[in-house]
Amino acid sequence: MMNTLKNKMRMAAVKAKNVLANPNGDQMTGWLIVVLIVVVVGAVFMTLYQGSITTIWNSIVSKITGLLS
Repeated sequence: MMNTLKNKMRMAAVKAKNVLANPNGDQMTGWLIVVLIVVVVGAVFMTLYQGSITTIWNSIVSKITGLLS
């Protein structure tokens, strides 16, 4: 009884170690998390500062069109 419990615990530890040390997909998951964070932060920034961004963009466009005409 005790040996089977130890063997099961040992096998569970080996499986957990293999899952944690498995390099397949870990880097892709990390990059997906980074992209998700950038998209969320960008969306919040655009929502909070939409008026300021629009004002700055319109002034840039008017200066460019003033220089071209």
